[in-house]
Amino acid sequence: MPNLKDLKNRIASVTSTRKITKAMQMVAAAKLRRAQESAEQSRPYTERFNAVLGGLAASVGQSESAPLLLRGTGADKVHLLIVMTSERGLCGGFNGNISRLAKAKAAELLAAGKTVKIVTVGKKGRDAIKRELGEYFIDHVDMTEVKRVGYTDAQSIAQGILARFDGGEFDVATIFYSTFQNVVTQIPTEQQIIPAAFEAVEGAGTVYDYEPDEVEILRDLLPRGVATQIFAALLENGASEQGARMSAMDNATRNAGDMIDKLTIEYNRSRQAVITNELIEIISGAEAL
Repeated sequence: MPNLKDLKNRIASVTSTRKITKAMQMVAAAKLRRAQESAEQSRPYTERFNAVLGGLAASVGQSESAPLLLRGTGADKVHLLIVMTSERGLCGGFNGNISRLAKAKAAELLAAGKTVKIVTVGKKGRDAIKRELGEYFIDHVDMTEVKRVGYTDAQSIAQGILARFDGGEFDVATIFYSTFQNVVTQIPTEQQIIPAAFEAVEGAGTVYDYEPDEVEILRDLLPRGVATQIFAALLENGASEQGARMSAMDNATRNAGDMIDKLTIEYNRSRQAVITNELIEIISGAEAL
């Protein structure tokens, strides 16, 4: 049976831990409100932007005059995987779920004889993937100093990716991130960004006259489209991270409370046992006299 001092120290330690997890839960809740608003406000713009690009792409098709970002290199040999995770942990399965999705995709591509290259955004994804796929790493984007994600951050990442594409370093680029639904649910998502892939657009058959022509507009908009998709993914990731952290810290706080209750019961029982033994010794001594 543990002695009373050890039990008392454990109770104090778990109580301190509960205070920390409760504080982290409250901080995550405050950050989640802002991050969720940013993610939700970006969705209509992103969806409409992609709809416009999809309509333009449908009218241009896969003609030789179409921009390379739309029609692709004509090959499917080298794949660039951009894995976007957080800089910090203590957010449940958020980082692990994104990393597992990326690792599964990499394994699938390697099994098919493709060449894989990996760029990570956020050190937790880098740490999780590097153990198994370190030989395929080509770059890492450090977001440690970024307090609040802005479009310029996405633009910087996009410029690096586009420079590699223009240099012929890969044929297909895919981003991995987590789509925010609510505090409990965040969905690991895989999205191809190069060559541009668009869902069928309602009213795509409508004829418009463009000035300048569709090809020129696409040459200008497609690089922005890559940055826009990366920005939307960063915002979704930000909300998902805070939601996952809030949920994880809430569970940790509850578990700490349960452990404190159990340790308190054990402490009281041990203390009662010590008192009982002392009383037995006193009574036995008195009877001996």
